[in-house]
Amino acid sequence: MNQPITRNLPASAPDDFGGGGDLAPLPEWRLGDLYGGTEDPAIEADFAAIAADCRAFGTDFRGRVSELDAAGLAGAIRRYEALEQRLARLHAYAQLVFSADASSAVSGRFYQSVTERITAIGTGLLFFTLEINRIGDAPFAALADEGALALYAPWLRDLREGRPHQLSDDLERLLHEKDVTGHAAWSRLFDETIAALRVPIAGEELTLSAALNRLSDPDRGVREAAGRAIGVVLQRNARLFTLITNTLAKDKAIEDGWRHYPTPISARNRSNRVEDEVVAALVAAVTSAYPRLAHRYYTLKAGWLGLDRLEHWDRNAPLPDDADRPVAWPEAQAHVLAAYRGFSPELAAIGERFFTNAWIDAVPRPGKSGGAFAHPTVPDVHPYILLNYHGRSRDVMTLAHELGHGIHQRLAAEQGYLLARTPLTLAETASVFGEMLTFRSLLDGETDPARRHLMLARKVEDMLNTVVRQIAFFTFEQRLHERRRDSELLGEEIGDIWLGVQRESLGPAFTFSDEYRMFWAYVPHFIHSPFYVYAYAFGDCLVNALYGIYQDEVASGRGAAFAARYLDLLRAGGSRRHGELLAPFGIDAADPAFWQRGLDVIAGFIDELEN
Repeated sequence: MNQPITRNLPASAPDDFGGGGDLAPLPEWRLGDLYGGTEDPAIEADFAAIAADCRAFGTDFRGRVSELDAAGLAGAIRRYEALEQRLARLHAYAQLVFSADASSAVSGRFYQSVTERITAIGTGLLFFTLEINRIGDAPFAALADEGALALYAPWLRDLREGRPHQLSDDLERLLHEKDVTGHAAWSRLFDETIAALRVPIAGEELTLSAALNRLSDPDRGVREAAGRAIGVVLQRNARLFTLITNTLAKDKAIEDGWRHYPTPISARNRSNRVEDEVVAALVAAVTSAYPRLAHRYYTLKAGWLGLDRLEHWDRNAPLPDDADRPVAWPEAQAHVLAAYRGFSPELAAIGERFFTNAWIDAVPRPGKSGGAFAHPTVPDVHPYILLNYHGRSRDVMTLAHELGHGIHQRLAAEQGYLLARTPLTLAETASVFGEMLTFRSLLDGETDPARRHLMLARKVEDMLNTVVRQIAFFTFEQRLHERRRDSELLGEEIGDIWLGVQRESLGPAFTFSDEYRMFWAYVPHFIHSPFYVYAYAFGDCLVNALYGIYQDEVASGRGAAFAARYLDLLRAGGSRRHGELLAPFGIDAADPAFWQRGLDVIAGFIDELEN
């Protein structure tokens, strides 16, 4: 199933949930393009029809895939793709309903029921890809040479690269069927627990999202109260979060062992279609740059705030004189679309449809998923975007980010269901590029030097959150999963790993109160998508390079040609690898110097602030 592309940075939230207060009206999505409601008769009708069609597919092809000629195999793949897409439509709807209110028992039951039924039906399709992979290399090469399979060649290439990790049919079926009581069930428990948490601060019972918002308050006392209260609430639930984390890490280790993946990250790299050495080069470049990026910036920030040392609740503190005036939704929409339009009218036109067609849910509500995501749903519908919008400048950047995802997903849908999904190595490109377009547009329009300084500092903090913080998260995961292969970890041990990577990445400007050792517990990517997080750093460094090339081409009068190549990259979806897609821009992600160029952009911004 296609999964939502999520934003790791926790969303801020207002203290009330009345639709955004002065920021109203905020949009709420309408899911009617998928189904009319959880009781829509079309859901049962679709389940019945898909189940029958899956049985017919099995009757026609089970045990016969190796006997098909090229045209026959291409026809079978088309039928398989259509069935998978119909199942994905049901799953996307259930996911979106659940994300809108994870605290609702009714939504939770609906999501679990749909997931279980899809899993049961999908079991009947497992044989197809397994049998394709059992075709020998020589016979398969002969099939591919006939040309009838050209459309699906990238999908087949990626599928067959998984052959060394493929298990027997019975084991694959067992793992598939048990997911609903394994990883999926633990993930649901995590989501429902996070949604139900209430943090007592100054006589109020806040959701976790609202409490996290207090960490950006101008008043240091408010930030400290929030930081300590969040830590206390997470610690109160430490046994549960520790159990969930240990269980899922061990579950992954067991499956990795059966599939002969040498390291905990190997499966993620293969699904991302990226070479191990490329990821290693990225991580090495970022970690070696910690001192000249995060350490240096936060030392500056401590001075600006008049502090000898920062606490964790000061990391996202606004700078002095940074009022960060509220930005109403219509203004945020106008800013983002204007920035997109300045780059490409076509991108802006696609983006505008998200606003006019109710494809965005921006209202903060109790029980709603925190953070933000863009869900591609299926190619014959359209993506949906979830935000928690509270009018901060960072929320405007989050809107630009998720709209970039949505536009990318909309363009990639042209490839069809099997080839539309972009690997994570490039999935963050359009989102981070959209942020950069919006930031540059706002910066260029600002004439007050003091305001420009504040905007630049905010951008540096966002880039540090996207690059340094995410690679620190990645390092945390690496150490946790390596340790978990030997034995279960105590909550204190996980906290030690967490504090260790935070000290390494954020530097000597920080001290960390004891409450902070539990802050690993609320990061959803550790639960839902292990090792996802390096994609953020990949995307940010890549976009820094791309934007530099774009500026050069604009100066040479070739800005439109760059935009055309960029749209081609987005339209490709998962049909081409990152090396092939980046070649027209002269970028080689395997070159360690490439990552240094991306990091130099952040360092250059810090130089500017330092001066």
